[in-house]
Amino acid sequence: MMRLVVVSNRVAAPDGEGKTAAGGLAVALRAALQQQGGIWFGWSGKVTDEPAAQPTIVRRGKVGYAVVDLTAVDRDEYYLGFANRALWPNMHYRLGLTQFSRAEYSGYMRVNRRFAEALAAILQPSDLVWVHDYHLIPFAAELRRLGVTNRIGYFHHIPWPPIDVFGALPGCQDLLLALTAYDLVGVQTARDAGNLVRAIEEAGPEARQRLDRGALKVAAFPIGIDTMAFHAAALRAEDNSVVQRTMDGLAARDLVIGVDRLDYSKGIVERLESFERFLIANPDRRGNVVLLQISPHSRSEVPEYEQLDRQTDSALGRINSSLGDPSWTPIRFIKQAYTRPVLAGLYRHAAVGLVTPMRDGMNLVAKEYVAAQRPEDPGVLVLSRFAGAAEQMTEALIVNPYDKFEVAMAIGAALLMPKDERISRWQALFEGLRRQDITWWTRTFIDALARK
Repeated sequence: MMRLVVVSNRVAAPDGEGKTAAGGLAVALRAALQQQGGIWFGWSGKVTDEPAAQPTIVRRGKVGYAVVDLTAVDRDEYYLGFANRALWPNMHYRLGLTQFSRAEYSGYMRVNRRFAEALAAILQPSDLVWVHDYHLIPFAAELRRLGVTNRIGYFHHIPWPPIDVFGALPGCQDLLLALTAYDLVGVQTARDAGNLVRAIEEAGPEARQRLDRGALKVAAFPIGIDTMAFHAAALRAEDNSVVQRTMDGLAARDLVIGVDRLDYSKGIVERLESFERFLIANPDRRGNVVLLQISPHSRSEVPEYEQLDRQTDSALGRINSSLGDPSWTPIRFIKQAYTRPVLAGLYRHAAVGLVTPMRDGMNLVAKEYVAAQRPEDPGVLVLSRFAGAAEQMTEALIVNPYDKFEVAMAIGAALLMPKDERISRWQALFEGLRRQDITWWTRTFIDALARK
């Protein structure tokens, strides 16, 4: 069996006590690494003046966690700069927020080159290399430059925009050509795959030839969650003290829940204003329904996120002060992260899961919300048509997040939906999640890359 080498911007390495991250993707990748034996390689998250040329490797069982440090300049140019101020907004269709700097682009390429040199030193000829996400688009090209001939796959976790959007980014043709150094490129949806193939076809004859010869394959691999484990966690969380205190504080009011990082792609301000429209249009529901929005801070060093924080506070204060009363606050906004068990318990109690990003690669909150529901009395998922999950989860109430009246109407329809219809929709959604879970996703991609 070929050894698996996973490459990501950050590594879910064990801490000093041997504990490791418990997120769904980390668990799935770690399980695949344990099964095949292998290495998880990437940035340690640490910034040092003089990073070592060779990675630091910590072994746990059949898995080696290989990490490298960055300099402060590397972090600013590669991570905070080009990755998160150019690629991230562009790939979420936000041209107005896309900021390109040639110095940051140079830093992005430099760090990818340095990462490739560090990994190449510990690669074995038969290793299967699986690279993750937009931070590492040129990674395979840098490995090829060093003479690496292994099979290398790439999975792009965020949306891939149309060429008219991606083409506005300086350096886009070089990035597309670099992407063709992979043997297999996976994206979340058929729409993303179509966008990427058309972009490569327009990137020039060299890129187009790799597609035509079959040297590069592009395909959709919609990521899943550990459906049954999350369902079980939600059942256990019924007695969680945080969940119980939260529900006691609601005093039997209907709960509408949203969970997102504080990021402009998530449409959080628009969601608050959609809930405001719902309350204005349904005055009889005031006092007996609450929106709980959980949005921990994200990338606070990036100015656009500071601005979003202020906009969110402004909308929240205006809505609660204009519609609330001494006994009822319409929106409860939490800016701290909750553990997965607590989230699972809150999802289970929520009558409506409000998942309305302006653009999202997949959105696993939508899947977790469905997995957490009570089979005999499930809640209703309201889902943005611009989340990748909408391609699979067609039994949700699909909405346009830019249309606040449409979202408001969907909230009302979800709260009034008869139980038999809620059960029917949930059963179809849950079966889809069970069938294409995180283990299916991992196995399907690795098998496709191994066959390539």
